[in-house]
Amino acid sequence: MNSPPSPSGAEHTDRSSIRLGALVPLTRPGWVEAGRHLLAGLDLAVREVNDAGGIDGRPLELVVRDTAADPERAAAAVDELAHLGVAAVVGEYHSVVARAAAARADALGVPFLCSSAVLDALTEEPTEWVARLAPAQSHGWRIYADFLLRAGRRRIAVATQPSVYWASGTCVLRDHLAPRGGTVLELDATLTPEALCDALVDHGATALLLLVGHPEPAVPIVRAVRGDRRLAEILIGAPAGQPEFAEWAAALGEDGAGIPFLRYLPERLGPLGERVGKELRERLGEAPSFVAFEGWDTVAVLAEVLRSHGTDRAAVAESWPRVAVEGTRGPIRFSRTPGVGVWQWTWTPVQVVDRDPAEPHRFRILHAG
Repeated sequence: MNSPPSPSGAEHTDRSSIRLGALVPLTRPGWVEAGRHLLAGLDLAVREVNDAGGIDGRPLELVVRDTAADPERAAAAVDELAHLGVAAVVGEYHSVVARAAAARADALGVPFLCSSAVLDALTEEPTEWVARLAPAQSHGWRIYADFLLRAGRRRIAVATQPSVYWASGTCVLRDHLAPRGGTVLELDATLTPEALCDALVDHGATALLLLVGHPEPAVPIVRAVRGDRRLAEILIGAPAGQPEFAEWAAALGEDGAGIPFLRYLPERLGPLGERVGKELRERLGEAPSFVAFEGWDTVAVLAEVLRSHGTDRAAVAESWPRVAVEGTRGPIRFSRTPGVGVWQWTWTPVQVVDRDPAEPHRFRILHAG
């Protein structure tokens, strides 16, 4: 696995540099657009740290490895990065991949600050080596379930593919909705789009949630449901955030609007978030997603840890409960949370948003938690 060129050109050969390993999906079947935004945030923050004099005069060096959404590749990358002497590993977007990376980091005694993956069980057992910025799936998806209830949607169908992530999300929804009069029907995403539409009609579903990959099979499912007059009143939702990225709008146009999803941003960014957002927009050539802010915040946390506690791996891991950093989306502190075995930021802001049908490039905030 070769490291791609650093987008900022900030690869350092100076032996005094402090290396951070970065796990990012940059090729298919990974979600490449999410990986691009995550890397933009990581790289911008590294550039800013170095422009301000680095860590006690030593530059940060981002050593990037492409996971391509492959858990085995991610675990092997952690092995390689550990051998290269990184002070910590950061990043990753896909939950199943982050879980493999976290397990390997824990086994090797390498600090891992997970930027974006939300699966509650990021590790099998509690660990001191792993911390996470993104909210646990159970937290965000309960907020999404509350949104469905407030919208009067209680007969929920989920089109789902085999995955621990999708299965976990389905359980969160069912456990939260059932005591409140909601039902969850699982539909196999291998059904033809037409057969799936028939099943939605037969069961009287009032919402269809896309617990599937993008673009396949999410895009053909949306097109089929949007084109079926029998389903004109159904709500299509995508809690995992597929409509966040520009390629969703490019693939679906107007059909991709009005599909609520989760994102992790406050209603209004503060001065730091505004400044970073402007820089990210210039780098990306488009509005930055919450994933780009997660990348920036990741490096901001680790830079403060390295300044305060040094580069020894054990010292970095021991620092998680003492972190107090102003991030782009609010003050960041880590704590222990029931059911979550890693140090967790509790909580980043959570929104349910969609693309405005009247203006698909504009987002509307529908609910916040």
